[in-house]
Amino acid sequence: MYPKVHFVFLILCFFHYHATLASDPDPVQDFCIPNTRINPFRRISRRFENTSPCKSSTEVTPDDFVFSGLKFPGNFTDTGLSAISVNPTVFPGLNTQGMSFVRADLQVDGINAPHFHPRATEVAFVIKGRVYSGFVDSTNRVFAKVIEQGEVMVFPRGLVHFQMNVGKSNATIFGSFNSQNPGNLKIPSAMFGSGIKDELLEKAFGLTLRQIGIMRRRFFPKRKVKTLKNL
Repeated sequence: MYPKVHFVFLILCFFHYHATLASDPDPVQDFCIPNTRINPFRRISRRFENTSPCKSSTEVTPDDFVFSGLKFPGNFTDTGLSAISVNPTVFPGLNTQGMSFVRADLQVDGINAPHFHPRATEVAFVIKGRVYSGFVDSTNRVFAKVIEQGEVMVFPRGLVHFQMNVGKSNATIFGSFNSQNPGNLKIPSAMFGSGIKDELLEKAFGLTLRQIGIMRRRFFPKRKVKTLKNL
């Protein structure tokens, strides 16, 4: 019996180890405000380690835990979306706390294109407006409905989700993530802006090479489109 028990123990350890790697590590101190005078601030957004040492607690001030950049929407894209992402890179107080958030504004008929976050579950709270909101599970079942001001929807980690303003005025959404670096992979950009060969996309989507070229010009920098033609 001992070998079987030992084997089961090893399997449980294996899954526990990978489950631990799949989420942000627990903090081992109250807070860690990066000391940017020693290491570049941009490096603190790495997922598993903080390469910048923490400030001494005597140097930390209340301002380190306050962020004022969500008062107004940012610039809108051609899809009618404005998104302001807030993570430890711009808000030091979030560092090691295992969370981040975003303000998203949608113009009338504007969309947040299908995308997913590989390292986080998202909770989306509608501050104002009416938003058609939903996600697709691993069986291709769609869970979607119109949510309004004061309502919340959860997007399970790693599942493709989307939003569209179906109201008569701009909508504002506050999204919260259980990771300080959730990642954001937009499906259109991943397919047509990443350098996948045209022949594969042609077979996968039933598009002509001309149609694929049109999509590439929309999602891919012009200099890279020329490079792809030489592959």
